[in-house]
Order: sequence, then structure tokens, then C-alpha cells
Amino acid sequence: MISRFVSLLECSRVFSLPTTVFSWLVIFTYSVINSGNVWYGLLCLIAVCFVHMGTNVMDDFFDYKSLIKHVDFDKKEYLKNTQNTKCRYLISGVLTEAQVLELAGVYFLIAGLIGLFFWFKCGFLVVKIGAIAGFIAVFYSFLSKIRLSEFAIALMYGPLLFSGVSYVMTKTIPWEVFVLAAPTMIMTVILLYIHSIMDFDYDLKEGHYTVANIFNSQLDSLIILRVFLILAYVSLFGICIFDISNWQVLLALLTIPLAVDLYKSMMEYSLDNNSIPEHKWFHFPMENMEHIEKLKAENFMIRMYQSRNLMMYFSLLLTLGLILSNL
Repeated sequence: MISRFVSLLECSRVFSLPTTVFSWLVIFTYSVINSGNVWYGLLCLIAVCFVHMGTNVMDDFFDYKSLIKHVDFDKKEYLKNTQNTKCRYLISGVLTEAQVLELAGVYFLIAGLIGLFFWFKCGFLVVKIGAIAGFIAVFYSFLSKIRLSEFAIALMYGPLLFSGVSYVMTKTIPWEVFVLAAPTMIMTVILLYIHSIMDFDYDLKEGHYTVANIFNSQLDSLIILRVFLILAYVSLFGICIFDISNWQVLLALLTIPLAVDLYKSMMEYSLDNNSIPEHKWFHFPMENMEHIEKLKAENFMIRMYQSRNLMMYFSLLLTLGLILSNL
């Protein structure tokens, strides 16, 4: 039973959930400071986490359906040709296609029921926000094939998440929340973009059109990564300039060394896809490394963890800054 539950979490890419939790934490903290309903904020977190996992499952399902059209029906060949962290549970038969759809359905159903509760308690605007988020969640896999994945994630983790949480907690959506959303939104987009860089050859082979493969090579695509990193840190100053919070939010600038380390790691990957980053003390946490080593996916997953952890620490320090500014 426990093994089955762990498998379901792995299929749902639960390792990526901190991006949702820490993005939510920023607007949750800001809303609490502005007398928001704490319990509604926590319930909203549960909903967005289930939407996140449902999106991951649906993305894998459609990627799998696309994959089997391009390779032979030999499962061993499937495992060689597919990504180390995606679709493996479908390819290896841990879950059937029907079970995957049922899992996604359960996730979306739970999120939908919470949304229904908020509709009655907070108003119809919740339905509008939820409908846009639901559309992106279900059709994300298709959007990711036409160079819209970064836009979709930016919309989900910026305006939709921050306005939705603000509305259910405070019954208002002040313009300030959109400025506040920018730094963590960009950091989340960075996580996705790094995934796209590392999938550069895979996506080209499978006919996926991403922002990264607009460029001639992975190395060339790093220019967008540089732009995103710079924008994430510059956008912090907007929070101070527009008097949304005080200078304490600039504590997030302390993560710049991690950003530099991540960029260097991606430079190494662009030159040699098999390179494995040196495991440094500040890379913590990096869970399930023994399992990842068995899959020989260290080159991919360590960099995903680096990006995820940068986003976590960045958001945590931004949240701490908001709290200190209010003392």
C-alpha cells in the first residue's frame, strides 16, 4: 500500500510541488498582513497543489501518447528514448493509461470541489479564475508544443495564483499583488525553461516547439536564462519602488550566488549533456538521490533540484522580508 502511494506521488512529480507552495507562501503572507482569512488561504493551497499534480499527470499522459507514435513498441526502447523523469511509470506498466486519467481526474475533482466552496463563500470571480487555470492545466501539454509553456506557467504562477489567493482571503484584488507576483513568477518560469533547455534534443526529435529550441543550440538558448535571472532580481526593486513593502524584501538578493551556480551548471550541461554537477552543501535538499542514480538521471535531476531550490530559497527570503517589513 505504501509502495503504491509512493509510486503515485512519483508519477505526480511531487518533487516539483515546492514551486507551488513557496509561490503561494508569498501572497499568503501578504494577504495575512492585510487581514486575510488564514483558513481560506490554506484551503486554497490544497486546491492549487492538486491542480499542479493533475497538470503534471496530464502532461505525462499526452507526452506518452505522442512518444508511442514515434518509436517502436518495444518497451525497452521506450525507456531508452524517453526522458528519465517522465512517462516511465506508463512505459514500464506501473500504471495503465486509464489509471493515469483516473488519477488526474481525482486531482482535478478535489480542486474543483474546493473551488465550488469558494464560489459560494467568495463570489463568481473564483469561477472565472478557476476556469482559466483549469484550461491551462488540461491543455498545458499542447501549449508546451507551440512555444507557449513559459507564458502558460507565468500566467498560472503570477496573475492567476496571486489574484486568486488574494481574492479568497481578502475579497479584493489590489494592483499591488501583480507587482508582488513578478519575482516568484519569473523564478518559476526559470525552472520550466531549464527543463526545456535540457530537453532540447528530445523536443526537436519529438516535434515539440519550445522557446529554448528557437535557438541553434542549448548554449545559445542560455541567453534567455540570463535575461530571466536578471529580471527576477530586478523585479524585487519594484516592490520597494511602488511602496508595496520595505527594503527588507531585498533579502532575496542573497540567493544570487545560487543563481550564478545554476547558470554555470547549465553552461556545463550545454557543453556536455552527460556532465554531473558537483554536489555542494547549499544544493540541499536533493531527495531520492539513490533512486535517481539507479536511473542514471543525475545529470538531469540535480539541475532540476538546483533550479527548484533557488526558487524556494528566493521565495522564502522574500516572504521573510515581507514579515520583517511589517514588524
